[in-house]
Amino acid sequence: MVDDLPRPLIKNIAFFGDANTPQNDPVYRDAFEIAKILAKEGFTIVNGGGPGIMDASTKGAEAVKGETLSVTFYPKDAPGFEGRYIGNVTDLEIKTENYIERMFKLLEHGDMFIIFKGGSGTISEFGTAWVLAKIYYGHHKPFILYGDFWVDVVDCIKKNMNIDSQELSVFEIVTRREDVLPTIQRFEKRMKDIKKKDGQLK
Repeated sequence: MVDDLPRPLIKNIAFFGDANTPQNDPVYRDAFEIAKILAKEGFTIVNGGGPGIMDASTKGAEAVKGETLSVTFYPKDAPGFEGRYIGNVTDLEIKTENYIERMFKLLEHGDMFIIFKGGSGTISEFGTAWVLAKIYYGHHKPFILYGDFWVDVVDCIKKNMNIDSQELSVFEIVTRREDVLPTIQRFEKRMKDIKKKDGQLK
């Protein structure tokens, strides 16, 4: 990791993405391999306890005996939610009462986020992570948007919404699994610099 950083600035990394991503999908494989790389580096892998990308991240971490954490809820009146996936078994499970609590607990327990292709649930997680990074800039949690499709998504947002340069500085778009760890290292360096500027670090 970055030299002389007071570890851990980033310890827990939460994975967000489509619960319906099958195991033979290249995005599932990317999530698996990225989690494997990060868990081997000592990061704890966090996810929502469901199938798809969430399951891929757990399995990747397990492949190198890494630490895993899931934040779950067991829906009774939410037929559109995938719920807890029996095959996604993590070292620690935090149970919540509803979808909103689950999302905010995931954002709370992650020190940064990797956001893969997904549906409306992933969009809500992306938007919430982004606005929290804006509101708490300087103490914010950065995130990676994984996949080249994000270039068009972000370009569309920049063209049609009011987004400033600071908001654009809290994330990076990454298209190759081998670039994820160096991006996290850059995030840590930036966080260190911000904290030094604010007098939080010497």
